[in-house]
Amino acid sequence: MPLNASTSLPYPVDALTQVFTRKDFAEHISQRAGATLNDFTVSGSTEAAFTVTTTRTVPTDRLPDLVKKFVGATLSVTQRENWSAPTADGSRTADISIDVAGAPVTVTAVQKLITDSEGTTVELNGKVSSSIPFLGPKIASSAEPMLAKVLNLQTSEARTWLDKKQ
Repeated sequence: MPLNASTSLPYPVDALTQVFTRKDFAEHISQRAGATLNDFTVSGSTEAAFTVTTTRTVPTDRLPDLVKKFVGATLSVTQRENWSAPTADGSRTADISIDVAGAPVTVTAVQKLITDSEGTTVELNGKVSSSIPFLGPKIASSAEPMLAKVLNLQTSEARTWLDKKQ
């Protein structure tokens, strides 16, 4: 299942980078997605290449019963974002992977923060897949909306977060 989104924000890339690397922002996103933040770490300086690792507990109440039989009442979801150093114009790219403990679901995505004349264009392109024969596509299609919600929520909430700080 593909994950694709693009939006523009009236803030520079470095402002978004600072928001995306705040633990209180990660807690906010987790709550908005109906999840619990368990761990949040930033490895490296945000002035160069760095990695953000976020682990959340996510309820499975919105998944089909067939899927819940395999995974239980909650899932532990670890999201790793490997961010590039800023380019000459400040743009950045993150390679994102999401691992769902106890579930045969993988997510890979690339998020780009592209400097433009109005601020930043945020592009997200990725894929949700499952390795279970026959049921894999159903599991992936069930997981995709929940995972996409968290990834897309980060960008929409960053706008609100920064608007409040102005």
